[in-house]
Amino acid sequence: MGGVVLRSTDVPKADRFDWWVDLVTRDLAPTYITTEHRDDFRATAVALELGSVHASALSFQTLQSWRTPRLIQRSDPELWELGYVVGGVMGIEQDRNVAQLRAGGLVLYDTSRQFDTRVAEDGRIVILHVPKTAVPVPDQVMRNLLARRLPTHGSGSLLAGFLRDLAGVRLEGWEAEETGAAALHLALAFLSGLSNREQLLPTQTRQTTLLYKAKAFIETHLSEPDLSPQVVADAQSISVRYLHHLFQDEKHTVGSFIRGRRLERCRADLTAPGLMLRPVGMIGARWGFTDAAVFNRAFKAAYGMPPGEYRTRAALDRDHTAV
Repeated sequence: MGGVVLRSTDVPKADRFDWWVDLVTRDLAPTYITTEHRDDFRATAVALELGSVHASALSFQTLQSWRTPRLIQRSDPELWELGYVVGGVMGIEQDRNVAQLRAGGLVLYDTSRQFDTRVAEDGRIVILHVPKTAVPVPDQVMRNLLARRLPTHGSGSLLAGFLRDLAGVRLEGWEAEETGAAALHLALAFLSGLSNREQLLPTQTRQTTLLYKAKAFIETHLSEPDLSPQVVADAQSISVRYLHHLFQDEKHTVGSFIRGRRLERCRADLTAPGLMLRPVGMIGARWGFTDAAVFNRAFKAAYGMPPGEYRTRAALDRDHTAV
């Protein structure tokens, strides 16, 4: 599918449900599916190719699906499936565990074991397909996590937010590779943490996970003027020196990353039609630039012109495009 949105409405009405079953069989795993909307099944699917891992964003009407030993014997991609429920209600049963999840729920299931799922209220789900060979936790330990409502705090909160945001992005090239690597590292940290096997994680995975957590903390605290490497390090319970070590292979230092993300948020606000009447200095202050002169210099250095001029040109370009 390669990031292209596929819709059942693009095929004849009578063929839509069979189209969906074929799509799931080819791109996920062979599964029996039934629905009360067989005569006109509405669904969309997007497959995100993220280098070493893949993700699927699915939207579909009420259905029930089950995977049997016979289907597993026929074809098994040997994946741990991490699902994030964006909308609807999902019930799943596997390995004698039963879970029911609404929007915001996070669940794990195994393509190598039979399962039964029921999705109601028009389901929307994002699934991260994690190869079993990439997970350093024994299958027997992982089985304890199947078909349970997984915690969405700590690294679970980061993973849930990551999967939720994947539903609306289109990535190519190196961006897709980097996103896939981040997704895999975060998933491994999350799963290993739940199974109390963090020590099995490779050193690089632990470091990359810490880096991702540090960046996520920065993103959610950009508006705070006192955000600094020390504040970020304290939030991760590491030293400032180790935080700088985590960033050493990046194209920026901790400080320049914070400044760059703040400037990007300012740039987005300056081009937003709904914020045209908001003073430039107020936009800078909103994202941590308490000194207007410092904001002007930093913005000009990054984008080649002062923020006020950038806003004016963006508005002119928008008006010209509209004409």
